[in-house]
Formats: sequence, structure tokens, C-alpha cells
Amino acid sequence: MRELFFGQGTGHSIMLLALVIAIGLLLGKIKVKGVSLGSTWILFVGILLSHFGFRADASLLHFLKEFGLILFVFSIGLQVGPGFFHSFKSGGLKLNLLAVALVLIGVITTYVIHVVTGENLVTLTGVMSGAVTNTPGLGAAQQTYLDATAGSFVHEINSSEIASSLASGYAVAYPIGVLGVIFVLMLTKTIFRIDLKKEADELDSREIGMDSPQRVAFCIKNPAIFGKTILEVSKAIENKFIISRVYRQGKVMVPVASTVLDRDDDVLVVTAQNSVEAVTMLFGEQIDMPKEAWDKIDASMSVRKVTITRTSMTGKKLRDLKIRTNYGVSITRVSRGGMDLVANPDLIVQMGDTLVVVGHDTDINKVAKFVGNSRTGLYHPNLIPIFFGIALGVLFGSIPIMIPGVPQAIKFGLAGGPLIIAILIGYFGPMLKITTYTTMSANLMLREIGISIFLAAVGLGAGETFVSSIVNGGYWWILYGALITLIPTALVAILGRIFFKLNFYQICGLVSGSCTNPPVLAFAQSAYGTDYTSVSYATVYPLSMFMRVLVAQILILIAVA
Repeated sequence: MRELFFGQGTGHSIMLLALVIAIGLLLGKIKVKGVSLGSTWILFVGILLSHFGFRADASLLHFLKEFGLILFVFSIGLQVGPGFFHSFKSGGLKLNLLAVALVLIGVITTYVIHVVTGENLVTLTGVMSGAVTNTPGLGAAQQTYLDATAGSFVHEINSSEIASSLASGYAVAYPIGVLGVIFVLMLTKTIFRIDLKKEADELDSREIGMDSPQRVAFCIKNPAIFGKTILEVSKAIENKFIISRVYRQGKVMVPVASTVLDRDDDVLVVTAQNSVEAVTMLFGEQIDMPKEAWDKIDASMSVRKVTITRTSMTGKKLRDLKIRTNYGVSITRVSRGGMDLVANPDLIVQMGDTLVVVGHDTDINKVAKFVGNSRTGLYHPNLIPIFFGIALGVLFGSIPIMIPGVPQAIKFGLAGGPLIIAILIGYFGPMLKITTYTTMSANLMLREIGISIFLAAVGLGAGETFVSSIVNGGYWWILYGALITLIPTALVAILGRIFFKLNFYQICGLVSGSCTNPPVLAFAQSAYGTDYTSVSYATVYPLSMFMRVLVAQILILIAVA
């Protein structure tokens, strides 16, 4: 028992790690005015116990730290991958450019502090990671430092002590990273006298629904399409649309590609909001016939949702499934990850997609059997692409890349490599017939386990020198962290509002996403309402995460050069 509680064995290390995580997560439930440090408490608990003499096996801690980090970043990459490249469309490009500017201003601020104060740049890299609450950046910095200084001393100071100061600087600056960004958002709201209702109404009319499916009813009046099939009509314009039902002489039918359209047919069309005008010109006359009216005259048909749970369908185009031809039902929308997509024939489907179909019950039942529609099939995890992806990510992260002006090649490392590969797999996987679907709860479980193990291992490893670092001048890190947090976020918030005319909710998402700061996102959504903040957050988060990991490594390489 003595060895279990106070020894250095595997059992002691695992028990200590579990206690640190459990206590940290329990403390993370504490909120002050709706704000919580969440799982970051694990780091502080680990530091505290380590300071008072609780030690874990060093080699085991090193493995757990790296493996936890990989699980965390890989699960993030899988989640954001499907929407990563789409985020650069429309206003996404502007937001991502501002996010890159925020990251670079933070790096410049960090380096200026190093030049002015003489503070060790390695330590300041840890402070910077904490000031923007970027745990993968800390992991990448630690890994790069250990790779670059293996078996050597830097600036006549023991390498392990400097490496531990990375985690200490991170832990000291992290609370400032949360509170400082919240302060900037509150100050922005006050300075610009933000009317939250007005901002939300503006986004309602300007931002939402441009590419989301819209139902529109038409009476066919255009002579150019009289007597033509739906297939022929669909080739007349580039805008994609789906005719889900045709009402003719008191009867409703589910059309197929060969259905001929006649004068005065009423049709229910599903198309993107920004295509409504072009589709109206094609059919001739928009009529006031809401979905409820169609349902009333459409009593013989049903509208149901069926879910693709057959892995063999991943990567196929909707047209290749031939559902309308073989079963006589119409697919009006495809839901993926909480988003509704127009069911155009070229849409590539994947496991987990939900099809909204219209037709007779017997036909829909056949479609359900064809696509699987088994919820238990979704609950079974697809582990093969995950572990192959991790292996490929570690390999990719180990490739040295030379950058002009940087004396040593950089690597994406165990944080950047898996993150990039996960994003690519998440986006291109369905096209390559790779099933990457995981439920949101499974992804969240993987992510939380990874970050919890990582933070506990970092805390237990840094606690031995944490207090001495603070006493011997580390209190200045609080000021440095505040500058690194406040200067970039305040500048970008002001630039975004004055010069780029960003909505306040966009600024909230931009700033919290650029700082990879989930606590601030939670605060903004709770304090200001609406989900618009999370849209901008998700738009800039992937590129910001990649940039944070990259610049942390570059600063470390500059420091040890």
C-alpha cells in the first residue's frame, strides 16, 4: 500500500493521474458569473500535488502526455475537417485573414517582450500558449524543444528546467487568457454601444440561409419548359434544384427524371436561398402554397428521415444510389452534422447522413432497408481510420521542413501532424470511400480523455519547479500574459468593427476562435445569446489551431538557435 500511494510504480502513477483528473474536473464545474476554467483545473491540481511531493514515473508521464495530446488534436481534426475548406467561402476568408493577423500580432508582442525584458524566449512561448489558452501549442513547443536540445544545455541553464518553465508559464498565463478576452469583448460592446437585438436581426437577414435548402412552390408558366422532362429542365440552368412533388389535376405525384412537365402544373421545389431568383425565372410564377397545404392534399404520402448506416455507400454520389428511379421516392434534403444540404445529384454522401425523403410508406420502407437506417450501426466506432490516421499523422509530423531564415528545420510534430491528417481525412475521407463517421458523443469522449490525460501529465511534471519559478521572477509572467492576450485581441476587435464592418457576434466568434478559447465561447453564448458566435468560431478555429502550433515551434527554434 505504501508503494501504491507514495511510490514510483505504474500502479501509483496511474492512480495519481486518475485522482488529478477527477479532482480537476470536479473543480471545473465551479463557475463565477457563468465563466469556468473547465478542464484546465486538472493542470493546476497536478501542479499542486506535484509541488507537495507526489511524483509519477517520468517515462510513463512522457508517454501519456504525448498520447493524450494526439487523441485531443486528432478528434478536433475529425470534427472540423468536413467544414474546414468550406469555411473560406464568402465571409470566411475575411475572418480567417483577421485570425491570422491576430496570431501574428501575438507572436510579435511575445518577441518584443523578449527583446525589451530579456526574458527567456522558451519560457515566453509557454506564456504565449497560456495567454491564448492553446494547449496543443504548449505540447508542440515542449516536443520541439526536447527534439532541438536533446542531451545539451542552452544558455548555460539546464534544459529540463527550461522545459518545465514552459508549462509553468502556460499555467500562470492561462487564467489571464480567459479573463482578458472576456474583458475585451465586454469593452468592445461598451465602446461601440452594441445593441444585441439589432446585431442578431442583422445576421438573420444577411448571414443565414444563403446556401440552406428552401421550399418554394411554383405554377409552371414558362413555355420554354412545356413538354420537357425534369432531366432536360435541370440542364437549362446551373443552379441546382430538386422537384419533390408535382400537383396535376387534383393528384400529387413524386416525379422522376423522366417526368414531363406541363403548363399550369404546380411543383414544390427545394433549392438554395441564393438560387430562388434563377429558379423562379425558369418556372415562371411563384405561388403561395406553403408546405402545410402540400401535406393536406398529399395525404397518401409521407415525409420521413432515413439514415445512411451502410459503410459501402460512403463516397458515392447521390445520383449513383438511384433512389428516385428504383423506389419512386424523392430526396429533398440531406442533413449532415446538424446542417441541411440541398440534395443535388452530385452531392457525395457518407455514413451518418440523414436523407429527408417523400413518398409512399411502402417505398420509403424499401429505401430505409437499402441505406441501412440502423442506429446501432452508427454507435459502432470506426477505429481503423482513426488509428491509421494517427499513425500517418505521427509520420507526417516527423518530416523536417526547411523555412528560409530559420536555422533549423521545423516539424509539425505530434500535435500538428495528426491535426492536419485528421482534417484531411475528415474532408476527403468520404470521397476516398473512407468511413470516418463518429457520433458527436464519441468524438467528445475521445477529445476530453485526451486533453485530461495531457493536462494531468503536464501538471505533474511541472509542479516540482512551479513555485520556485514564480518566486524567482515568474510573477512578471502574469503581466506578460496580459499583454499577449489584450493587445492582439483588442486591435483585431477594433479593426474588425471599424474597417471590416463585422457584426458583434462575428467578433465574439473570431476572437474566441483565434485564441482557441472554448471558455470564452461558452461565456459569449451564455451572456449574449444566439448560436451565431459558434459559427464564426468554427470558421476560424482550424486555421488558428494550425497557426498556433506552427508559431510555437518557430519561436522555440529561434530561441535555441
